[in-house]
Amino acid sequence: MVDHAPGGTGLRAALSTLDGPLRFLLLSSFLIPLGSFMVLPFMSVFLHERLGMGLGTVGVVLAVASLVQFSGGIVGGALADRIGLRRTMLWALIIRTAGFAGLLLALRWPPLAVGALVLTCCGAALYLPANKAYLVHGVDDERRPAFLSAGNAALNAGMAVGPLVAGPFVLSSPGWLFVAVTALFVLVTAGHARLPAAVAQEQPAEQGLLAGVAVLPFAANALAFYLYFHFQHFLAVYAVERASSAFYSLVLLLCFVLVIVVQPLASGLIRCMPYATALAVGFTGLAAGLAVLAVGTRPALLVGGALITLGDIVLFLKNDLEALARSRRSDAVVFGQQRLAAGLGACASGVLGGQVYGLTEHVGGTGWFWLLAAAQCLLLPPVLLALRDRTPAHPHPHNDEGALRPHGTDGRIPGR
Repeated sequence: MVDHAPGGTGLRAALSTLDGPLRFLLLSSFLIPLGSFMVLPFMSVFLHERLGMGLGTVGVVLAVASLVQFSGGIVGGALADRIGLRRTMLWALIIRTAGFAGLLLALRWPPLAVGALVLTCCGAALYLPANKAYLVHGVDDERRPAFLSAGNAALNAGMAVGPLVAGPFVLSSPGWLFVAVTALFVLVTAGHARLPAAVAQEQPAEQGLLAGVAVLPFAANALAFYLYFHFQHFLAVYAVERASSAFYSLVLLLCFVLVIVVQPLASGLIRCMPYATALAVGFTGLAAGLAVLAVGTRPALLVGGALITLGDIVLFLKNDLEALARSRRSDAVVFGQQRLAAGLGACASGVLGGQVYGLTEHVGGTGWFWLLAAAQCLLLPPVLLALRDRTPAHPHPHNDEGALRPHGTDGRIPGR
């Protein structure tokens, strides 16, 4: 979810070289999450309260959707290398537009909601690796961090504004909301059809989807997303019950603002931080934030969300930097591999977390759900020490020096 950003002067100088297609792509990087996050963060509430699904069922649905959205990124990366970046993005947007149209139809036929949700996640899985690879296609190493940082800022800005705009309407007027989001995606898709074609990076001989994967960053990413998605999946139900959907939107806004503001300032420190230290700092931040959420008050929701966000800023950036440093694969494929790990973690969170949340709700103590999640943040990471990634760090195809080149993640919530 976070990208490295260079100093302000270097960033402005690099972005001044953006041409028309890349400027449109940055605009799309704002509009796409804007539309998506007008709907997706509220799906647990929509499915539970509007369509009457039990929380256990909601958890399974969200788990499947998260698995598709994140894990499917590995297919998106491979597809981009085969058919090209622009064509992959275009097909992904067509699929995602159909998914949001399906959510509108689900208001009259509720069972369609599950398939429509999965369809939108398929589109996201195909789009994101190709989007990031297109953004830096043919760009020299000096400007790549600035371009990735700009794309990440646009992504998080859209994710921040979407829930804030849609919060008051998601339960009262979901039909008009789904119409607006579908229309927005039609326009963005039409714009992508006019982008110039760009071929994906050439790859070395190894062509398997998981060839060249770095085991430890892959496992750490899966665990980080498993723990983080306790917050992503179930905060909506928890916060709306204790405050309101508008206040839940405010919590999300705070989290995204922190990513946009704090990440560029901290990225240099995170890049230089030993990997073990980064894991310790990140998981401790998640543990503290989840524990604070158990208090259940409005200030606790804000503070807990802030601490969790600071933890994920460290974890998600460092895991991707480590993965990119150890792989000879193309950017799109590496991003796809890391999204596979994220999907496995998010799926496990939905399945297990949904059952646990339903159990704690049944006994009248949902605060225990957050305390149990916090305990896992402290108990599970040491298991990673048993994983020794003995694969040496390889020079990246676009970094002859073999140094850690600043890259970033794709941003979850969303799912994330």
